[in-house]
Amino acid sequence: MSVREKSNGFNPSQLNNYRLIEVYWQRLRELIVVDRVLDHLEFIEYDQKEQIRQKARTDGDIAATNLLISAVIKKPHTLGWFTAFVDALKHSGCYAAAEYMQVNPPRPEVEAENDTCVKLIQLLSPSLVEMQTKEVCLHCFSKGLLTQEDSDIETITTNEGPWSGARKLLRCIVRGPPGWFSTFLDILRKTGHKDLYELTGGPSDFDNKGSDEKPSLMDESTASAAAAAESCDSSQLMDISISEEPEFCLSEPLLCITYPEAAAGGPEKADIVLRDYQKDVARPALEGENIIICLPTGSGKTRVAVYITKKHLDRRRAEGCSGKVVVLVNKVPLVEQHYSAEFLPFLKPSYKVERVSGDCQLKISFTEIVKNNDVIICTAQILENFLERSNNGEDEGVKLSDLTLIVIDECHHTQKGEVYNHIMMRYLMQKHKNRRLKKEQKKPVPLPQILGLTASPGVGAATIMKKAEDHILRICANLDASKIMTRSLGEHKREPRKVVQTVEDRKEDPFGDVIKNIMNAIHTHAELSPTSDLGSQNYEQWVVQKERIAATEENQKVRVCAEHLRQYSEGLNLSNTIRMRDAFSFLNKYYDEEIKKKATPDDEQDIQITDTERFLFNLFKEKKEELQKLADNPQYENDSLTKLRSKVLHEFSSREAARGIIFTKTRRSAIALSQWIQENPKFADIGVKASHMIGGGDQSVVKPMTAAEQRDVLTKFRDGDVNLLIATTVAEEGLDIAACNFVIRYGLVTNEIAMIQAQGRGRAEDSSYTLVEVKNSGVAEKECVNEYRINMMNKAIDKIRALDQADYDKRIFEFQIQAIMEEKVRMIKKKQKHMQYEKCEVKFSCRSCSRHVCTGEDIQIIENMHRVNVTPEFSQLFIQRENTTLQERLLDYETNYFIACKDCGQRWGSMMLYKGIDCPCLHVKNFVVTFNGKKISKCTKWSELAIKFPAFDYAEHASRLADNSDDEDTD
Repeated sequence: MSVREKSNGFNPSQLNNYRLIEVYWQRLRELIVVDRVLDHLEFIEYDQKEQIRQKARTDGDIAATNLLISAVIKKPHTLGWFTAFVDALKHSGCYAAAEYMQVNPPRPEVEAENDTCVKLIQLLSPSLVEMQTKEVCLHCFSKGLLTQEDSDIETITTNEGPWSGARKLLRCIVRGPPGWFSTFLDILRKTGHKDLYELTGGPSDFDNKGSDEKPSLMDESTASAAAAAESCDSSQLMDISISEEPEFCLSEPLLCITYPEAAAGGPEKADIVLRDYQKDVARPALEGENIIICLPTGSGKTRVAVYITKKHLDRRRAEGCSGKVVVLVNKVPLVEQHYSAEFLPFLKPSYKVERVSGDCQLKISFTEIVKNNDVIICTAQILENFLERSNNGEDEGVKLSDLTLIVIDECHHTQKGEVYNHIMMRYLMQKHKNRRLKKEQKKPVPLPQILGLTASPGVGAATIMKKAEDHILRICANLDASKIMTRSLGEHKREPRKVVQTVEDRKEDPFGDVIKNIMNAIHTHAELSPTSDLGSQNYEQWVVQKERIAATEENQKVRVCAEHLRQYSEGLNLSNTIRMRDAFSFLNKYYDEEIKKKATPDDEQDIQITDTERFLFNLFKEKKEELQKLADNPQYENDSLTKLRSKVLHEFSSREAARGIIFTKTRRSAIALSQWIQENPKFADIGVKASHMIGGGDQSVVKPMTAAEQRDVLTKFRDGDVNLLIATTVAEEGLDIAACNFVIRYGLVTNEIAMIQAQGRGRAEDSSYTLVEVKNSGVAEKECVNEYRINMMNKAIDKIRALDQADYDKRIFEFQIQAIMEEKVRMIKKKQKHMQYEKCEVKFSCRSCSRHVCTGEDIQIIENMHRVNVTPEFSQLFIQRENTTLQERLLDYETNYFIACKDCGQRWGSMMLYKGIDCPCLHVKNFVVTFNGKKISKCTKWSELAIKFPAFDYAEHASRLADNSDDEDTD
């Protein structure tokens, strides 16, 4: 079927796009690098991408391009599919292909000449591969014939030899911009390749001054081929090709993503113009001081940081020194936002700007990125990882002395336990050492300038002004800030309209009453007496505590009852927040999963079901039909949902272009609210296009979003393809959507910092901020407390700014010395704790049935992260279950199966496929941990168990498996 036939039923613009692809299909086959383009196409499913990549590996790029284009034009399409395709071509370095798609092809005569040059390069490749590949490659990069996407050429040259690198180089340059051939000839001339220069058409009066004369590389057959190339036309050369080599990428321990400089950031912007209040807060930083800039959300803090960065680099360059700026953010989406919206557009004419995050597909050394760029925007954890490497004496590390300026976004997170603080503690300890070095008349270690950005340092747990001042001063001390700079915004200040929506209790709640009756029956069975209202936060804390105590005491009756009570409590909360049918679906799914645990995959072994478990299963089974019937009755829905519906309908009905964010507490409620809106025709009638955004961590039972999925949702929200975002707190800080004009916090209030951040997401004029009450959340009261804290915070900042500089410096110094001493004590205790804990003294037993599982001697660690037990004895204790939420992982292992106790079905962890070997990976929260005969009541993370397990010996285990396999073959 032709593209034209496929396009039937589409609007005219779509039809034109299809025809455009049809016309230039052959050109796209020649110009597209499939693997790169796929990395930037989000609307093609993962399985289909892998199929196309496999085609590229077996049959080459041209064959795979046919599959790729077929996938691109396959209907139905999401809005903006063609623009996304063109962007993918640009971002992957296929600029010539993108030009064709933008109806900007070269003139026919230029195109024909280019074809001849391509075929000539292909024809002469047997001689051209003998070039000095590394030297030519360097010049090709500098002249723009190669892009960042081609950075693996040097690695291929090193690992496989110069001929392999040269072949890759030749395949890349022929896809270059117009004029690539003459540029390449000039590079051959400048690099002293006389014979190759003349062979490819350069004049014979080669000027080889300053270059070494080389013997001729051209034999008679090659010369004849060159002559033939001159005499034949492009159609005769179409059959000449060079063999496709497999693609390679750099391999480094850390996964980082980098992007070509020209691919994003939009057009180059003019000089940075600051408002008066922005100039005032920037002044000390321009003089080289460490400062914190504290301005409200939407006031241009990032723009000020870009201005300071540029002036810093300009000054360093004028002094004949190089500058190195790292911009740290605490969330992956902010890396892209700062890069494309602020730093790249203003700095790219003069400086090299790069972005790096842990979400990646291209493996490139972060150390090299720091060396080769002027400004690096990255998540803080990446910098901390490489500072630690340097501290351990590894070559692939980064030192603070390598940097000249660190910009810390959302710097109020520079507190104990946060990654920002880990970085700054290194800074403060080195500064403390520098004082000693100066006294000893030794050269101190250079340290970077620090610039912190925040809208709200907060007051911590302070209830009086003195404590609030100490909290803010401690953050200033941690950042080594000489001043905290803030200013009134005057006419530029924007305050959203604020509304608090209170809700009424249900007159009747039969659904909730049934759940409470079930919970009371469980209380009676387990002889438990709750001390707070069912479903409240205090009740949930009580249940969690009961479960932990029962697990350590091996009281399985109370333990399993407490676990089920926790699920019913969550069901009550869901029925007060979202639809009753969502709450019922949650409970029904939980019981389905629990019953599945009691059946082995092969039905060959019976898993024990205790009397208590049988009681609990029957209790839900008896009430299931009644709960389902009540859940489908809309008259019993909660008032919070009614208020939310009214508010959203009002915003979209009263605004020309409404765009808003609903913040909710849990991932489950975010997904359910998104589905509720999408399924309600009233929302669709007024143009509501909703989507959800949740966090990427995998601690929750709800499947997390990948960074790529988060980025896709945010892009759609910015572009207007999504105009209502339902998000957890992952979207609270730093998200900058200029068109966002209303924010709703749905039953969610945390602290004063989060309140300011959430209000600040409404960036447009006439923005509104609404708080919708939810039963048992207490958000209205918490909001009042937060308003009081914000007022106290502002007064504390004013008092700190009014301090005499000597008094300020003295208090900052005291806090810094205290922090350094606390850090030293912490490190000593950590070392002592590691020495005390011996592996053999630690035992693990099943949390559900108390069966002894293993000791610390049986456990090894993979990549300093995953604790595995590969002993034959352990393999006899568990069964495997399929992991239905398997996700694509950017690591060399996959989680294909869960492992569970063979006796009771309790989940223990997952089965990892690590470099071809199945490794049972243990999750410590599923076990009761005993040390020296004493059970540890709370141990939910491996970091809470201070034991250093040995590294997994892959070679030894693989060898043992191979020997066992040989023995089986012999038998």
